[in-house]
Amino acid sequence: MEFLYEYGLFLAKAATFVLAVAIVVGLIAAAAVNTKEKTKKGQLEFTDLSKQYRQMQAGLQQQLLEKKQFKRWQKDQADAELTDKAKLFVVDFDGSMDARETASLREEITAILSVATPQDEVLLRLESGGGVVHGYGLAASQLDRLRQQGIKLTVAVDKVAASGGYMMACIGNQILAAPFAILGSIGVIAQLPNFYKLLQKNNIDFEQFTAGEYKRTVTLFGQNSDKGRQKFQQELEQTHKLFKQFVQQHRPQLDMEQVATGEHWFGYQALELKLIDAIQTSDDYLLAQLPNHQLFQVKYHVRKGLAEKVGMGSAAILSHWWQKLMPQSWLR
Repeated sequence: MEFLYEYGLFLAKAATFVLAVAIVVGLIAAAAVNTKEKTKKGQLEFTDLSKQYRQMQAGLQQQLLEKKQFKRWQKDQADAELTDKAKLFVVDFDGSMDARETASLREEITAILSVATPQDEVLLRLESGGGVVHGYGLAASQLDRLRQQGIKLTVAVDKVAASGGYMMACIGNQILAAPFAILGSIGVIAQLPNFYKLLQKNNIDFEQFTAGEYKRTVTLFGQNSDKGRQKFQQELEQTHKLFKQFVQQHRPQLDMEQVATGEHWFGYQALELKLIDAIQTSDDYLLAQLPNHQLFQVKYHVRKGLAEKVGMGSAAILSHWWQKLMPQSWLR
């Protein structure tokens, strides 16, 4: 039995060592990836959605129609395709807390602007519950590039576009939403833990040195003052004011006193409040545009190797917990 105990202890130590080595290797791989990030380029993918829809229709029609009827249908479809149609570019944005998807959005919009004409349109399928102010501010600015070039932008929300997500949505010429999609939440939130009492209980001193009266208003480990809290609250109020002004600029029909309370609403309610323009899913909108548009999906992505995935996964975990602990403003 003593032998088995010693053997099991040896295996546990070996497993711990292997795990530690794997983590170190992952972190090194992440560092190596970061050094090459500036030179590594992603890839743009273009998918002909019109062709996909036509193939789906043809398969069903072949089963439903007689042979002569099906050939006639095929001829009608071929004649319709000869017509010069406007293009509808489809872009997806599934936003995270830090809006890191903005890097891909930038490339997608740049590609579209290089070929689009004022007769064309962009459909943004947007899903986001919001996140950091600066991240979603940049994402909204990327969408505004389309408006500045006279390209119609339609935003479709099937699930949620709240807070920072709604900041992006309000850029659209029109906003569509599913009946029970969540919209609104025009507000700002910031929160952080404070370990001062815990450190004091264990006789641990924490010292922080700053230059500038408000370089640090609130802290994780020191004793927060009423003056610091008041300044931090003032900064939140200023951010909220800018948020409201931004939304009002793009949707002047809104009653900001009514909708900028931090509340969220479902699609039907959002329509009554003029947060959106119509109740419609993105799928229905695409089908409605199919007869008069050529539909193309535009997607930018970077292929990641195994080492990069492991390394970036470790970095993402550390980044997640750092953001949880550090005081910053969130559009929520």
